[in-house]
Amino acid sequence: SLRVLSGDPARADKPKPIFPDWMTVANFLRAGESGSLPKYVAINPVDRYDSFQIAGPAYLGPSYEPFRVTGDPSRPKFEIPNIGVKAEQFGRLKRRTELRGSLDRFRRDIDQSGLMKAVDDFEAQALSLLTSPAARRAFDLGREPDALRERYGRNQWGQQCLLARRLVEAGVDIVATEFDGPLCGRVSNWDDHAVNHHVFEALAWRAPFFDQAISALIEDVYQRGLDRRVLVVVTGEFGRTPRISNQPSSGGGKASRPKGTRQPGRDHWPRANSMIFAGGGIETGQVIGATDPRGEDPVRRRVSPYDFLATLYQHLGVDTRHTALTDFGGRPVPVLSKGTPIPELTGSA
Repeated sequence: SLRVLSGDPARADKPKPIFPDWMTVANFLRAGESGSLPKYVAINPVDRYDSFQIAGPAYLGPSYEPFRVTGDPSRPKFEIPNIGVKAEQFGRLKRRTELRGSLDRFRRDIDQSGLMKAVDDFEAQALSLLTSPAARRAFDLGREPDALRERYGRNQWGQQCLLARRLVEAGVDIVATEFDGPLCGRVSNWDDHAVNHHVFEALAWRAPFFDQAISALIEDVYQRGLDRRVLVVVTGEFGRTPRISNQPSSGGGKASRPKGTRQPGRDHWPRANSMIFAGGGIETGQVIGATDPRGEDPVRRRVSPYDFLATLYQHLGVDTRHTALTDFGGRPVPVLSKGTPIPELTGSA
């Protein structure tokens, strides 16, 4: 995860990232641009797995973290907290803001952690969201026709994708979302070890939700003429073992047989993986690269995680060869240590 999201070259796991993820970097480089909406929104954030933090701002500081949307957008009473303010509440909000300003005497110039800057930035963003009708409209899924909501799927994944489309159409630069939870199966993720899931039953259970949400998103992006500006990328961080293993289940439930029952599963496989790209002005309908017949290793046109990140950065207008960030020690750190944009996608072949 750390390599795919941030380009960390280390092989060992870490409890949290030491390099900022690409979403945060893009948010940082767009800092100061005007607008009532955040530049980076995370709907069901891609940020943790078990006890590991797999994404975050690292040395860029907490003020560049995403605006987080949690919960299930398919629920009838789902609302985004802290979006919009009623007319009768505006006077009270104004008075509280003025009071807060009069009481604030902190020496922000001596703060070395970035925390006070984060407080300022978060407060500014919160006030913008509270007072902006445009922000409230952008986050309001109730404005979408019922037929379109059904097309995406009246479930968490479908409505996450629909909200993502609404936000980029309204001007948000980056939207990240994660497909996990009950739609995955018993253990709420895609880690289909035999102890967790019956791999074939897990895929049969979740694939219809996945296929409907992703196909609707891609179709909607193109129909609305967003396909040159908006790049849709669907990926995990690695593949699964070509060989099926059989182990006793650790518990029964959706897509998992009763505890102790031997069932098929697949383990981690970093040597080969697949990704989906659509939109972004790319030439679609391509299959780039190939593995051997067993699906074990690339045999043609190997693409690395660094090339993947370079492609995303190029789409966002970031020149990874000449852009550096400043770490905690004041040293310049390249946005990406290596990797080149995938020419078949960027048109530079």
